[in-house]
Amino acid sequence: MRFLKSIFGGSSPGANKKRGLSERGIAIFHHTSEVIEAEAVLRTAGLEVLVKGPPPDIQSGCDMVIEFPLINQLQVMELLEDKRIKPIRIAAVQDHLLEPVSLFNIKDFGDFLMVRAANMKITVEKKTLQIVNVSGGGCPDVPFLAEQMVGRHLREAPEPRKFGRTLCGYSLQLAYEEMKRRCPG
Repeated sequence: MRFLKSIFGGSSPGANKKRGLSERGIAIFHHTSEVIEAEAVLRTAGLEVLVKGPPPDIQSGCDMVIEFPLINQLQVMELLEDKRIKPIRIAAVQDHLLEPVSLFNIKDFGDFLMVRAANMKITVEKKTLQIVNVSGGGCPDVPFLAEQMVGRHLREAPEPRKFGRTLCGYSLQLAYEEMKRRCPG
């Protein structure tokens, strides 16, 4: 135990952060479809993962990374390998330069709340939780998704993943889930 304390600086909270060590890792992929598939595989296995934007210093791969507890790195690698999903690389988030960025942008317009995930937006009237707008992206399924969702209560609208098959549909699903999280009523 003393050996570990000498390496990691004791057991005080934040000791790892002072030395630049991280508790989180990110998996970087070539294509968005790999991120979507990897997220499903990892969540099905019970891992807590987040899809985020890549850190500014990473110029390879797609516009999303998967963030996970670094302690699960071996398990993440094994699960992905079993499904033949190969990340470009897996990295520890060691400093602010490798910090992934949130895919979400939240805008409060008083009576309305808008959540943007990547390039897709969903807007609800806060008082009624009625979806008043779905927009963004350039994928062919966006008009159909908007038609299915606009005018419905947030809790009664179909999930975008039910109909969407594109990056826009996936991004809208993320925005929809974040909106439901922010509007629990």
